[in-house]
Amino acid sequence: MAGMAVGVTMLMTAHSGPATAAPARTGNVQKAMEELARTPGVVGAVGGAYADGRPIGLGSAGSRLLDGRGGKIPANARFRIGSQTKEMVATVVLQLVAEGKLGVDDKLAGLLPAVVENDLVARADEVTVRQMLRHTSGIPDWYADKPNPDGTEGEISFDPFDFTTHYQPLDLVKWSRARPRTGEPGEKFSYSNTNYTLLGLIIERLTGHDLATEMHTRLFGPLGMTKTYLAVKPPEGIEGPHGHGYYPDADGRLRDVDRLNSSIGGAAGGVISTAHDVSAFKRAFTQGKLLPPELQRVLTDRLPNPPRPLGEHRSQCGDDIYVTGGTAPGFLAMTFYSEDGRRQLSISATLSVKDLTEPGEAMGRAMQAVFCPAS
Repeated sequence: MAGMAVGVTMLMTAHSGPATAAPARTGNVQKAMEELARTPGVVGAVGGAYADGRPIGLGSAGSRLLDGRGGKIPANARFRIGSQTKEMVATVVLQLVAEGKLGVDDKLAGLLPAVVENDLVARADEVTVRQMLRHTSGIPDWYADKPNPDGTEGEISFDPFDFTTHYQPLDLVKWSRARPRTGEPGEKFSYSNTNYTLLGLIIERLTGHDLATEMHTRLFGPLGMTKTYLAVKPPEGIEGPHGHGYYPDADGRLRDVDRLNSSIGGAAGGVISTAHDVSAFKRAFTQGKLLPPELQRVLTDRLPNPPRPLGEHRSQCGDDIYVTGGTAPGFLAMTFYSEDGRRQLSISATLSVKDLTEPGEAMGRAMQAVFCPAS
């Protein structure tokens, strides 16, 4: 699902090839998770650190349910990864480009005639695949109702406590139609979940397969991501023991949003995974094993006005560390990774607050504790 601009170091971060130096010393992941779980608003936390594909630390802290109930969350538990889904969807799109099934400069109108026939996207004959991948299409976001004065997201446009209504992707696109465009096609960066809802539909139309199947065939299966899947049908919850997130209703009462509404997320943020599996994808992507270099640069080349995401931190021990992440009501997930793709730290926190500032900053401190342990 998505607020998923939050915590996201965009897909436009530059990467280098694998380095030859051995991975640096790693701090205690369990202690880092215990510290994270002490952050106000964090119910439970899980994390896993990996070097060259090998686990070098796992941890979990807090509790499965609010107020210390439900016991401990297994360190290898599944969690919602939010907008980290987008990089996976983008990879599938660009694999289709590599196969000649579409081009990065193909227009939305030609790829999805339904958006023109039903007047769902303004200027669809000008918007390109490249622009949707890089959030420069100008298509407004279906997720946020209206921005706050400081430019951050406003209230979400759907009922977070409706766990059962099955929305079709084009229903979500329709929500964005009445909102003003955020710029000329290709003009500037403006984060929009609608871009990826549309890209998911393009994948399905070109392949003849549903998005979940295509992602499993191209990514989850080949990369050994055995505990990863795309949730699409409400009220689908997370398989296996896991942490529950909470979100305040209109009266301020905290309500369990563990199930969420899987039909809301989809290509914009519906993947459920583990620290191991997310790290496996991130390692393969960063090291250029999933796309030809020229297509990977569509995602990794920097934009002229990139956003500064919540939770963006630089390593204090001299390494270039990047972060990608996502959130929705009840959770925040981040994956920190080295520029050479050899090290990853994937963290998930279930929450009981709307404001993500403290949890995001706490995740940054967890990264420092793991990647830059005090000597």
